Amino acid sequence: MLDAGEEVLDCHRVLEKVGLNVVGEVLRGHGAFYEHEHYPPEDVFDAETASQYYYHAHRGYPGEHGHFHTFLRAAGMPAGVAPVAHRGEEPWPSGDEALAHLISVSMDAYGRPIALFATNRWVTGDTWYPAANVARMMRRFEIDHAYPSWPVNRWLSALFRLYRPHMEALLLQRDRAVEAWRRAHPETDVFEDRRLEVTGWLPISVETLVAALKGVLGRGESAVRAQGGADGARKYAAVRARNQRGKRQRPVRPR
Repeated sequence: MLDAGEEVLDCHRVLEKVGLNVVGEVLRGHGAFYEHEHYPPEDVFDAETASQYYYHAHRGYPGEHGHFHTFLRAAGMPAGVAPVAHRGEEPWPSGDEALAHLISVSMDAYGRPIALFATNRWVTGDTWYPAANVARMMRRFEIDHAYPSWPVNRWLSALFRLYRPHMEALLLQRDRAVEAWRRAHPETDVFEDRRLEVTGWLPISVETLVAALKGVLGRGESAVRAQGGADGARKYAAVRARNQRGKRQRPVRPR
């Protein structure tokens, strides 16, 4: 996790060094920024991993400029995953066209991530898989090319590694929220109910998490060193004691 966190921060560093940021890189070259439009317009897709993302804005949460939506397409999904049974009227992508929405990343106007969140199915029109399946898919998310920006793609891929436990928790919360809504509103198709949009929201700070990880690992290293020192002292004392016994037991040779 710490390696991933340091990579995220390093991507911010190299961009900010020349006055750039993650959001600006995704919007670069596309003119005016319009709500609901995808940036880049054709999305970002890695054919080797079947990972996909785009950036847009449409809600106006306090402090949010916009957010990333991330996906894994059918070609990259692990064996054994299957969408939930569904009898609603709205068709879902299926077969080779199936895609799973993984997680969303909320960004501020300075190009820094401020939150992670999960959504209901209608928000992105994806295929709905149980949280446990999506958690397996998230481990395969990686954008390993330079379009639209090498630092941005490295940044997003590393963010998935850094916040994997948090993302998995949001997915579990997503399924609980959807099930609770289904029970409260049995007359509606929960996956298409516009009243349920965001199922869970988690504020984040990469700097805070990285500092905490360094603190924990630093304490662990200190404990190892301390234990190593204590072990060394005990070993030295044992050897010294054996030497002393040997001296007492050694016969005196005549001169």
